[in-house]
Amino acid sequence: MQKTIPGCFFQKMYSSLTGISMERDHMKDLRRYLALKYIQYLILSSSNAVSTLLGLLGSAYTMILLQSAKVSSKSTAVLISSLAQADILVLLSLVSDVVLGSFGAAVPPAASAMARILLTANAHVSCVLLSCVAFEAYLITFLPSESRPLRTVRNARLLCRVIWVLVAAECALFLVDEHLRASGASCPSPGPLGLLFQLCVAAAALLRSLSYILGILLRIINVYIYYKIFFSMSPRSRLKSK
Repeated sequence: MQKTIPGCFFQKMYSSLTGISMERDHMKDLRRYLALKYIQYLILSSSNAVSTLLGLLGSAYTMILLQSAKVSSKSTAVLISSLAQADILVLLSLVSDVVLGSFGAAVPPAASAMARILLTANAHVSCVLLSCVAFEAYLITFLPSESRPLRTVRNARLLCRVIWVLVAAECALFLVDEHLRASGASCPSPGPLGLLFQLCVAAAALLRSLSYILGILLRIINVYIYYKIFFSMSPRSRLKSK
């Protein structure tokens, strides 16, 4: 009986999220992909070559899978699709490393920081999207009828756009900060432009200081959500097994 509870938990949650029946192999693939991403971004302290390679392969396969007509178009499918697309930033980072490495020491420091900023953007987008998937699972489990008007494809696409815009702004701030650090312009010339640079540097420093705290909070929130979902479904699974 105890072995069937986790299976029922993940089956119910992900079938309701993606709209794919459990008789299809696509459901297992998406479950494994989400589990891989949770391990990569919310469990591991830092990415390594193995997890990065598996993440890239899983994202490529997921993007192909989500184009299939067998996969229902639901809000969580939109979130998962955006999660897979976020790994394009990892590819760009690798290409940037290869291209800049061919120039050797002639590369400006701000340009060499591009690969690191792209990886940071990928991690932030992925963590937020995974938290959105977890929150939607919470709504489906505890507020299915009340949250139905919110759980639409249109709202999911809008949410993804907002996340990407915010992360793009974050990358711009980090690039400005790297440029000022590299040029030694810690105190730009007075005026509106100098004030703008100072605000960008201050915002970049604030984001860096808050990123670790926000990462810890997202991990705690995700663990709490899945804890609540698991123990809310366990009694139902026990009743059905009897």
